[in-house]
Amino acid sequence: MIKIMYPKGKLVTKTGNEIMAEAMRQIEPDVVAAYPITPATEIMQIFSQFVSDGTVKTEYVAVESEHSAMSATIAASAAGARAMTGTSSQGLCLMWEMLYIASGLRLPVVMAEVNRALSAPINIHSDHSDTMGARDSGWIQIYSENSQEAYDNMIQAIRIAELAKLPTLVTTDGFIISHCMEVVEVYPDDDVKEFIGDYKPDRYLLDIKRPYTLGSITLQDYYFEHRYQLAKAMIDAKCIILDVAKSFKKKFGRKYDFYETYMLDDAEIAIIIMGSTSGTVKVVVDELREKGIKAGLLKIRIYRPFPVDQIAKDLAHLKVIAVMDRADSCSGSFAPLYLDIISSFYVSEILNVKIVNYIYGLGGREISTAHIFDIYKTLDKIALGLEKPFKQVEYVNLRKTNE
Repeated sequence: MIKIMYPKGKLVTKTGNEIMAEAMRQIEPDVVAAYPITPATEIMQIFSQFVSDGTVKTEYVAVESEHSAMSATIAASAAGARAMTGTSSQGLCLMWEMLYIASGLRLPVVMAEVNRALSAPINIHSDHSDTMGARDSGWIQIYSENSQEAYDNMIQAIRIAELAKLPTLVTTDGFIISHCMEVVEVYPDDDVKEFIGDYKPDRYLLDIKRPYTLGSITLQDYYFEHRYQLAKAMIDAKCIILDVAKSFKKKFGRKYDFYETYMLDDAEIAIIIMGSTSGTVKVVVDELREKGIKAGLLKIRIYRPFPVDQIAKDLAHLKVIAVMDRADSCSGSFAPLYLDIISSFYVSEILNVKIVNYIYGLGGREISTAHIFDIYKTLDKIALGLEKPFKQVEYVNLRKTNE
């Protein structure tokens, strides 16, 4: 149950799409360019109504494709505007070329992204295939468990992007969060604007007093150095993310970090997961604790930059971990989040924890508390030595091929 954490806050009932649009209204970017795609259409539809009603002074650009939406947003940001957009699934894929340009030019674009499966076959429901495909594009990626986090993450994303000079996307799970009503605490407009501050870019193309070239060609002479600068910016963004979270807690009362731990301090078995299913796992953890089983959860909030230095240390005391991915890398081995977790343990020289990989919920396939109970049951058996850790991906709630 969401509680008021900020004395001037108020509780409202909104869908995930509505609350992301509300955050954008309070941010009031200079430019928003977008093209509709399910299940993210409502965000821009609602925001465009704010523009039409004169509620915000934003210049709204209705374009002919998602590629054009990102192109226009990049142009606006390069010109010195605070610029935002939103998309989902194939729309993010159509932006692919421009995602790398936004990050390579170090433009603080912010995107509201609603996670949805990729075609083919066509599917409009949630998994993380879209943003996992963009995980190495140089964008900061922030995942939300619920509408409250989506709202808070959007507000923080503006400051993070502008301080780190990196584009940033904030996700919700399609239909599960985007179209479901939840109680959310919202903050006064003036207080949100005070928190994000005015945008004053160091350099921008329309600054005729300090002209400069942006996006010029670099070949073997400097391309490598430019890409290193982008990689270094992602590393440096870790401190910025934590500083913004600290300021947010001081201002609005809610605490955020790279990840959230739940009943993890004395846990022996745990699940690592991202997005809305974290709430389902918490319910199961509570019930297992009542039965005396030391189960825990670690929920990833910041996936890029990945908190490789910290995460393994907080998990080192566990006996067995299940990493649950809502995307399949089709690599013939393991899924994206699992590989990042394994890398973290390896570089931290923590090799005593058994780690297994599950893929779940592709295309919106149901993941119930019963499925989570079964996973913890397997982890418990592995911890007791009754089963060996499986050395391949396990698929949750997958129909047999003869069905």
